[in-house]
Amino acid sequence: MDTSVEDLLRELAPQVLGALVRRYGHFDTAEDAVQEALIAAAGGWPRDGVPENPRGWLITVASRRLTDLLRREQARMRREDTVARWVLPEQWRAPAADRPPADADDTLILVFLCCHPALSPASQIALTLRAVGGLSTAEVARAFLVPEATMTRRISRGKQRIRDSGLRFAPPTGAERADRLATVLHVLYLIFTEGYARTAGPGLLRADLTAEAIRLTRLVHRLLPEDPEVTGLLALMLLTDARAPARIGPHGELVPMAEQDRGRWRVDQIAEGVDLITGALPRGVVGPYQLQAAIAAVHDEAPSAAATDWAQITALYEVLLGINDNPVVALNHAVAVAMSRGASAGLALLADLADDTRLADDPRLPAARAHLWELIGERVAAREAYRMAASRSTNLAQQRYLHARADRLVDDPSAVDEGRATC
Repeated sequence: MDTSVEDLLRELAPQVLGALVRRYGHFDTAEDAVQEALIAAAGGWPRDGVPENPRGWLITVASRRLTDLLRREQARMRREDTVARWVLPEQWRAPAADRPPADADDTLILVFLCCHPALSPASQIALTLRAVGGLSTAEVARAFLVPEATMTRRISRGKQRIRDSGLRFAPPTGAERADRLATVLHVLYLIFTEGYARTAGPGLLRADLTAEAIRLTRLVHRLLPEDPEVTGLLALMLLTDARAPARIGPHGELVPMAEQDRGRWRVDQIAEGVDLITGALPRGVVGPYQLQAAIAAVHDEAPSAAATDWAQITALYEVLLGINDNPVVALNHAVAVAMSRGASAGLALLADLADDTRLADDPRLPAARAHLWELIGERVAAREAYRMAASRSTNLAQQRYLHARADRLVDDPSAVDEGRATC
């Protein structure tokens, strides 16, 4: 399929699904109808051309398919004497699916629907990533470090609960919004993370996901401009995404931060992100997104890798560890300690993470260990750890980078560089 058509369909999919759920309800059936419309577009648009109003085209096709599916289900339920639970789309009183309310965004409302408290926290996040983020079930599973079969069950249970509960597609009220906000922010963070460092596939980035995560987070920030964690998350995304142009080399290879051309970083995003986090930190209790944004700001404001204030980054990670028991945070803290206090100190901290089952198949732990062993001249151990990290990675660009690091230790005895970071 044409790449431009594929990108357009990925962008429109959550908008179309949100429009159908708002108009007709029946979340799971609407998703099936949208998938069939996307398949039809993927087959027809490259041949016939993209319609003048692609979103309207998809909504029309999906609505017709949804009507057929509901009629078929209605007929089945009549046979079971339960037809009263169903209403045909023509009988619903709501705005047309292709005319969204002026004061709402269908995709954002869809996010809040998927994060409804009637669903379990795991189902909330998984369903939103699947329905709104456009991630495959396998990608969602890797984001949670769980087997794909487990994630399939979570997503199915979420759809079933939405169908059985008759949840209303509408913007949440103030109290509901507060209850669901933490989950919404976590979902948006995971969507962004998958876009910035995709777990599988040939490329390193999925710009469609990072752009959508930033767009949705801007909408939440517009809704809650005084919430410091919403502001912190938006700042974190902007400061991290600012480095994206320099993160990939001319042949699609991963370029570590220490080797990036900082002149290619997006200065407008850095300025906006720094301004946001500077304004958010004094407002009250500091949360994890604000701390991560502050760390990103220290990196982005450093004129060079050598000038990075690793002591400040280490201190920020130590505060973050106090409120977030996350093995990836602990791993990043260990690397920061290594850069500020010496590689041996960092390796000691990484050793404490060796038995954490949440990192059992994650490439980041052996990659970090390899980097620190390389810094102290343990070439054989570093080479094997790089290869272990490559075997755990499902991203081809990351695999190539890790194999190249291992091969360089074989071919070049002077490969160790005290100033290089692998993350």
